[in-house]
Amino acid sequence: MGKTIVVQQVGSPIRRPEKQRKTLIGLGLNKMHKTRELEDTPSVRGMVNKIPHLVKIIEERG
Repeated sequence: MGKTIVVQQVGSPIRRPEKQRKTLIGLGLNKMHKTRELEDTPSVRGMVNKIPHLVKIIEERG
């Protein structure tokens, strides 16, 4: 595995569009304050950039 990022869910998917909920699930997040270490790829970055109000990048490991 190359570069990775640690992403944490900071917003609730309640009363959000279905597309945003599915993006969270695609990132492996489904509960508040849960963190995931994901590979730093353009597709993962795009998913994070689509829901910046629900997630934050805690750390970038390289």
